[in-house]
Amino acid sequence: MMPGMEWLNYHHLYYFWVAAKEGSITQAGRQLRLAQPTITGQIRALESALGEKLFIRSGRNLVMTEVGRMVFRYAQEIFSLGREMTDVVRGRPAGRPSRLIVGVSDVLPKHVAFRLLEPALSLPEPVQLVCYEDRPERLLAELSTFGMDLVLADTPVSPSVRVKAFSHLLGSCGVTIFGRPDLAARYRRRFPAALDGAPFLLPLENSTARRSLEAWFEAQNIRPRVVGEFQDRALLQAFGQAGKGLFAAPSVVEQEIRRRHGASVIGRTDEVRESFYAITVERKLKHPAVVAISDAARNRIFQDFGPRADGGDVKRPLKRRGG
Repeated sequence: MMPGMEWLNYHHLYYFWVAAKEGSITQAGRQLRLAQPTITGQIRALESALGEKLFIRSGRNLVMTEVGRMVFRYAQEIFSLGREMTDVVRGRPAGRPSRLIVGVSDVLPKHVAFRLLEPALSLPEPVQLVCYEDRPERLLAELSTFGMDLVLADTPVSPSVRVKAFSHLLGSCGVTIFGRPDLAARYRRRFPAALDGAPFLLPLENSTARRSLEAWFEAQNIRPRVVGEFQDRALLQAFGQAGKGLFAAPSVVEQEIRRRHGASVIGRTDEVRESFYAITVERKLKHPAVVAISDAARNRIFQDFGPRADGGDVKRPLKRRGG
């Protein structure tokens, strides 16, 4: 061993990696055909070498710590490279795709996240997409340690967050109000005044989307009847599809919501804006997949959706109220 160099025990790392993938020591023992105390001892030896806890217990389950999640991602890379090396030596084609590790804010609409990330999978060179969903502050912490390439969020990085990161505006759009066809027919005629007293499904109060909607309701002298509040906007839309209330969504995914949820448009407004950001540790985007995401968002996905948050020109304001 070279002076001052510490070597990682890859057996210990492998046992940790299997346990993390399986979610329990018991399952890892079955896969590795080893006794549970053996695997536990190997993981503890790795924790001792690293000086950090990699797992905590939650009931009967093992949950990775933040350091554990970072080590797991490195282990994924290490053992993936090992398999590739074996394939190359044995004469099999490698063709290993580059990885794009993305954190998606838990308040970001799933349809929007899909539209934004899809261009990364259309590049000439293959890309392996890895997505995590969590609260923005946790995702930014991971980003700051280079555990992620990109975070997608509906707000830029706050000055109060002690993370050196850069917010790249992808685009913004107005919102569309939806309802099941029978509800839409009832409230469409006098939009938006007809929304006063209408049953509504809303995001949680601490979200940017909720605050923007409430400001618009106030400006229009509208007081909807709040039927439900949701953190997960996909769940909110499922309740809307079932006819439990009206709901708002970014106009950029209007067609997807009409097609997939069978919802009808009640009206649209550009006075409520939703903006979407790519947050990276780089001032200038470099990762080819991130560049593709940014280019597609700015030049195709959002180009027809009214005034942008960066003060850009209006291309085609959405003024229709039916649909």
